[in-house]
Amino acid sequence: MKNLTFIIAFIIVLITSNCNNNSNVVVVYTTVDQIFSEPVLKEFESGTGITVKVVYDTEETKSTGVLNRLIAEKDNPQCDVFWSGDPVRTIILKNRGITTPFQSQVANDIDMVFKDPDYHWTGFSARARVLIYNKNLLAAADVPRSIFDLTKEQYSGKVAIANPLFGTTTFHIAAIFTAVGDEKAKQFLADLKSNAVVIATSNGDVKKRVVQGEIACGLTDTDDAWEAIKEGANVGIVFLDQQGIGSLIMPNTVSLINNSPHPANAKKLMDYLLSKETEAKLAKSCAQMPLHKGVEIPGNIPSLDNIIPMKIDYDKTAKKLEEIQYYLKEWAEN
Repeated sequence: MKNLTFIIAFIIVLITSNCNNNSNVVVVYTTVDQIFSEPVLKEFESGTGITVKVVYDTEETKSTGVLNRLIAEKDNPQCDVFWSGDPVRTIILKNRGITTPFQSQVANDIDMVFKDPDYHWTGFSARARVLIYNKNLLAAADVPRSIFDLTKEQYSGKVAIANPLFGTTTFHIAAIFTAVGDEKAKQFLADLKSNAVVIATSNGDVKKRVVQGEIACGLTDTDDAWEAIKEGANVGIVFLDQQGIGSLIMPNTVSLINNSPHPANAKKLMDYLLSKETEAKLAKSCAQMPLHKGVEIPGNIPSLDNIIPMKIDYDKTAKKLEEIQYYLKEWAEN
């Protein structure tokens, strides 16, 4: 009898131990480059003792891999928190019932334009779409100032963009469609193709080709462009269309997954990601622009106050992104 009691007690201890271990976890899926997101998640882990399990996207399938995984797992969610590099795919998840509202008090002073009205997502630390150019190949006076300049004959074969089926390039193209209308956007893409635009595998590949002098200029994100400057490359950066439709601003977003396995830990991580401290870290590591006021940042980081942004409806852009997928596939492959 004593032996039976001991065995039962031992089993209870094992079960309790396993439950405690399982509860001290948070699972994150992210489209943000591992080199930038991993240090932030590691600091949360060391500061809280909560084990962070992360699924990263690859550079080539940026933003689509984990998105499709979250959609596939809808009825059996494995993820707690989705950290996205832009709001559009987060909205797709909201529209499919995959996220659930969470209003973080930490983000109270972030402008509502960077939040879902129902709090399915909250934005922080923004990047922008920019033109990076090789100063050895383009004089300052010859650098394009509008995205529509890229179709001019003088830039034939000299411009690169990442594959528009993936990552922030898809977001950018969808935003252009919503800003100028389908007809003008399709004409722009047709003119780019006629002008021998180079389709790179990723934003990082665009940066590399420009740095190496293979291409004179290309569209990429501010984090990739600033990384090139930090590495000592002889490149410049231009915020396009400051006299026109403006530059696309892309906040990171964070969302709570509906029926996630570890919701309490998920909310702790979300508060951490939305803090001023995290924004300060991302400003230093990858030149991201804080959405909180009063965040201490390096002097070379541009302020959103000095950039004319593209006027964008994130919900409409998310719908447009899904609507033009087949068209973009045809454009990229033909």
